[in-house]
Amino acid sequence: MRAKDIPPGILPTQRGLYYGGAWHAPKSGVQAETINPTYNEAITSAPVANAEDVDAAVQAAHAAFPSWAATPPVERGRYLRKAAAVLREHAMPLAQLDSLNNGNPVSALAHDAGFAADCLEYFAGLATEIKGETIPMGDGNFNYTVQEPLGVVARIVAYNHPFMFAAARLAAPLAAGNTVVIKAPDQAPLSTLRLAELVGDIFPPGVANFLCGGRECGEALGRHPLVRKITLIGGVPTGKAVMKTASDNLKPVLLELGGKNALVAYPDADLDKLVNGIIAGMNFTWSGQSCGSTSRVFLHESIHDQVLEKVIKLLPERHKPGIPTDPKTTMGSLVSRAQLEKVQGYVAKGIEDGGRLVCGGRQPDDAALKDGFFYEATVFADMKPNMRLAQEEVFGPVMSVFKWSDEDTLWKDVNGVDFGLTGSIWTQNLNTAHRAAKRIHTGYVWINNASQHFMGAPFGGVKQSGIGREECFAELIEFTYTKNVNLKFG
Repeated sequence: MRAKDIPPGILPTQRGLYYGGAWHAPKSGVQAETINPTYNEAITSAPVANAEDVDAAVQAAHAAFPSWAATPPVERGRYLRKAAAVLREHAMPLAQLDSLNNGNPVSALAHDAGFAADCLEYFAGLATEIKGETIPMGDGNFNYTVQEPLGVVARIVAYNHPFMFAAARLAAPLAAGNTVVIKAPDQAPLSTLRLAELVGDIFPPGVANFLCGGRECGEALGRHPLVRKITLIGGVPTGKAVMKTASDNLKPVLLELGGKNALVAYPDADLDKLVNGIIAGMNFTWSGQSCGSTSRVFLHESIHDQVLEKVIKLLPERHKPGIPTDPKTTMGSLVSRAQLEKVQGYVAKGIEDGGRLVCGGRQPDDAALKDGFFYEATVFADMKPNMRLAQEEVFGPVMSVFKWSDEDTLWKDVNGVDFGLTGSIWTQNLNTAHRAAKRIHTGYVWINNASQHFMGAPFGGVKQSGIGREECFAELIEFTYTKNVNLKFG
């Protein structure tokens, strides 16, 4: 769908920043063009917030905090449920908007608003569960703890699911009594503007605030003394920058960062289900632009050749790049030219280092896709753990396949990367499954499954894959601090 063909009701009508319950033009007056990566053409413009805009938004959120924190938890839950209902009502137009702006298939994005609504409803139900404890102190003292909200929370979200992340990441801090400033991804900001149009005025002024912008906006949020916590969904370099900036005033962080995730298949795996799991786990639907993608596949030598052959045959049939707004499309485009060039560079390096390219490895021939940032689903075989492609996150549709025989060497190679977000284990033996889950160094493990998230199950990584957990009760507590109270009698 080209810009001139976009139906009414898809694009946001506002081109400002939303904070304090109102729309504001960016103080610099700067509007940046945002593109449709399918055709590399402009869709419209989006405002660019600078440090002054950030200060104004944070001040508005800070002013709203005392009243929102004092709002009974049950009432805060009602606000969240009302917002969730609005998201469900507009799910398809929101999917179309994100598909236009980030290049992911609309058929897959159609589920994003529902997941975001699930998050809002889940944390709405937990709002009354932020409880302290009593601590025995003997006669004459009564000691207890309470969990208090932090204040203003800033949340920087990623471009691969811009609407879902922006909406879902409102839920936990708002349920806990904080006010929130959401920063949209600069590559795909339009759905965050639309989110502000849909739910901004559901909440009291200053409670939910939305900014668009680039590096200056993010750095200003990290530096601002009234921002009590900052979170990021993004890459490791950005996570390090956020953490460094936040350290200037000891601001706590919650970081969901990259992954170089492993899928490990034992000889007894169900091969048909394994093949489907390998393809699903790589998230080719999103052109591999997913932190949880299982981009390293370790196949036991007894099944390696058979499974690889099946993957190579099935993958191009299942995931062929196409126009993202077409409901039949199962694989979209990369988000930008920079991301396309990054993927091309990694593929070239993989070949140079001795990897065997067995599938994809190029842009598609389809004339309808010639102007966009499309890349075929790509598979390398005969990979070695020390290759650059085996160590670094590509964030593109490139999967590496390894052959293993010795289990101790396997786990040394699986864990020999700087990342630790997800892992996928394939076996029909219960003992093997539990042993493997114990040995893999990641925050999230699937057994005979891949890619799926479950509401209430803690999601997050170790090592350079992040700090903290989301999509669970622990995320709610992330946005509180413990206050101890001691009462002495007499």
